[in-house]
Amino acid sequence: MVERQTPVIEMRQISKKFGDFYANKNINLELRKGEIHALLGENGAGKSTLMNMLSGLLLPTSGEILINGQVTEIDSPNKANQLGIGMVHQHFMLIDAFTVLENIILGAEPTSGIGLDKKTSLQKVEELSQKYGLSVDPSALVRDISVGMQQRVEILKVLYRGADVLIFDEPTASLTPQEIDDLMVTMKALVREGKSIIIITHKLDEIKAVADRCTVIRRGESIDTVDVADVTSKQLADMMVGRSVVFTSEKEPANPQGIALDVNELTVTNSAGINVVNNLSLQVHDGEIVGIAGVDGNGQTELVLAINGLMQVDSGSIHFRGQEITNETPRALYELGIGHIPEDRHKHGIILDMPLEENFILKNYYQEPYSKNTFLQFNPITSNARELIEKYDVRTTSEKATARSLSGGNQQKAIIARELKVNPAFLTAANPTRGLDVGAIEYIHEAIIEERDKGHGVLLMSFELDEIMNLSDRIIVMYGGKIVADIPTSETNEQELGLMMAGTPYAEVLKQREKGSVISE
Repeated sequence: MVERQTPVIEMRQISKKFGDFYANKNINLELRKGEIHALLGENGAGKSTLMNMLSGLLLPTSGEILINGQVTEIDSPNKANQLGIGMVHQHFMLIDAFTVLENIILGAEPTSGIGLDKKTSLQKVEELSQKYGLSVDPSALVRDISVGMQQRVEILKVLYRGADVLIFDEPTASLTPQEIDDLMVTMKALVREGKSIIIITHKLDEIKAVADRCTVIRRGESIDTVDVADVTSKQLADMMVGRSVVFTSEKEPANPQGIALDVNELTVTNSAGINVVNNLSLQVHDGEIVGIAGVDGNGQTELVLAINGLMQVDSGSIHFRGQEITNETPRALYELGIGHIPEDRHKHGIILDMPLEENFILKNYYQEPYSKNTFLQFNPITSNARELIEKYDVRTTSEKATARSLSGGNQQKAIIARELKVNPAFLTAANPTRGLDVGAIEYIHEAIIEERDKGHGVLLMSFELDEIMNLSDRIIVMYGGKIVADIPTSETNEQELGLMMAGTPYAEVLKQREKGSVISE
C-alpha cells in the first residue's frame, strides 16, 4: 500500500463571514508538494478571500489550516512568511518611487553594522533571478518598468523571503500574451525546484496549460476538486458558472451605416517625446464593431485615450458624426453620447474609496434624477445602483460598499454597467472583459453586439485575439503606432493576425497565404 503524502497545505471547512454575509462557507482545499493547484471561480466567488486567510491578511470565522500536517494559526502576513507562504497579489503592492531592489528587500533588509547591506541583497536577488529566469533591472525605478516586469519583482519579493508555497492571485489579468507565456514557464520552473503553487484564475486555457489539479468554487462554496487532465475546458466552465456556457457569440452580419468616428492623420506623443500614434487614420461606421489588434505598446492604448479626451493630440483630427472632437473634455464627449470602458479601471474607471452607488453616477451625477438644484438625490442614486447590481450581477455586500472592497472582475462589471446604462451612441471598449470569468464574458460580449445591432458604432481594443475574432466585423492591426492592416474579420485568422502584429506587412502575409505557408481558415 502506497503511503499518502502529507499535504503542504490543508484548509478544512473554512468559513469567513462579513456581518451576515458568507464570503466562504465550509471550503476544503489541499495543496500537494510540487504541484500547481488552480482555484477556479466566478468574479466574487470567494477565491481571493480564501487565499487572504492563507496568507495572513484575514482570519477564518471557522475551520482550520494545517501546514505540513500541523494545525496552525496564520494571524499576519509576517507569520505566513515565516511559514514559507507568499502571495503575489492581483494589484501589485510596490512603491513606484523605489527601485526594483528596494522593493524586493523592503521589510527584510540585510544590515551590516548599522547600515544597509545592499551588496548582499543584490547578490541574492541576482541569484534568484538567474535560477528562475526572472530577469529584472535592480536599479530601475518601479514606475519606469512594464507591468510584466513589475510582476517579476513581486515574485522575487516572495522568493527572497524564502517562500516554498506561492499564491498567484489572477496573475495574468494585466499581462500581454508574451508575458503570460513567460509566467507559465516561470511557474513550471518553480515547481521543478520543489515549490508548490496555488493560482487563482478563471482563465481556462491557462489552467489546462499549467495546473495539475483544480478546485472549483461557486458563490463561496467548493463544488469539486478535479484532475485537470481528466476534464475539458467546457466542463470546468460549466462547473464554475453552474450552467452551460457558450464560448462563441452568435451574431448577424453587420449593417454599417454612416461614419460615426473619423480619425484623420492623428499623431500622439508620449512623455518621452516619442510618437506612439503616428499619422494614423481610421473610420468606424454606425452599426459595426471595429477591433484593434496589436502587441501591447504599439499605440493602441494612446489612441483610445486620445479619442476619449484623456491624452493630448499633437496633430491631426478626430470627428464624431461630422463634429470635431479633437482634445475635447471627457464630459463633453459623454454629453455627445460617447461611452468609454477604459483599459486601466483604477486610473480612469472608478474611484476606489467611493461607494459603489456613487461610482455608478460619476459621469452624470450633475443631471436629473441624481441631482436637483445642485443637491444630490440619494434615493434615485441608490435605486440606480440596485438595478445595475442585479442586472450585471455585481457581487457586493451592499451598494454602499466601497469600490475597493469588490474583486477586480466585479469592479470591471460595475464600469461596464455604468457605461451601457446610458445607451451610448458610440462605445470605445479597451480590454472590456479583462478580469472577467467566462459567464460574465459571455454576457458582456452579447451586450456589445447588442450595441452594434442598435445601430451604434463600437471601437474595440483587446489583447485577446479570440475576443477580437469573436466580436469584430472588421479588424485593424497596429504596429509601431501605425495601421498595418484593415481587413474584414471573415478574411483572416489568428495566425495571420499574429504575423501582422509582429510587423509582417499585410502584402507579405497574402503572399504566404498563396504559397500555403499560412493556414487559411
